[in-house]
Amino acid sequence: MKLYSYFRSSASYRVRIALNLKGLPYEVVPVHLLRNGGEQFSPEYRKLNPDALVPALVDEVDGEERALTQSLAIIEYLDERHPSPPLLPHDPLDRAHVRGIALSIACDIHPINNLRVLRYLVRNLKVSEDDKNAWYRHWCEQGLAALETTLSRDNRTGRFCYGDTPTLADCCLVPQIANAQRLNCDLSSMPTVMLINEACLAMEAFANAAPAKQPDAE
Repeated sequence: MKLYSYFRSSASYRVRIALNLKGLPYEVVPVHLLRNGGEQFSPEYRKLNPDALVPALVDEVDGEERALTQSLAIIEYLDERHPSPPLLPHDPLDRAHVRGIALSIACDIHPINNLRVLRYLVRNLKVSEDDKNAWYRHWCEQGLAALETTLSRDNRTGRFCYGDTPTLADCCLVPQIANAQRLNCDLSSMPTVMLINEACLAMEAFANAAPAKQPDAE
């Protein structure tokens, strides 16, 4: 498999974690989101992903290379094609719970802090760098605070977001925390979230997926 990735992309980070948890070999193909106006906009890459976003995963299926996009769809594809270890619980209610955590990050926090959104704020709306960073911190802290409440009140929370083995939810949580720390978000009121993050990073699958460990790290 080939993973088209940018080292600091949290969506790419999620997929790297999932691939590592499942022990699947893959080749990282760097797509620099800033160089030359953004390599994701090249005609070659847009053939894989017309949205010009990372990640994209290319897998060979029945002798044909197929390109997959959207990090959560990719992770669920990996979970169905390579079911061990599972990244979603068996029980439908618990699966929905884990998906809910993942989607709260991937759909509510991440999109309004995505690179293209932040660039639009600065370039088109003439928002200052300080105000852009304040925007980022506001939405990230608000979303993670809500997640802290969810996790701290639910008896299914263990060492990880669900029980004592990592799931899809943890694949999403760790990259979001990394972004929050990079932008100096205040995470002091989120002990449950931070303990889960610590437990995840103690595992090689998470540690080796970190931005600093990628071949295109800067």
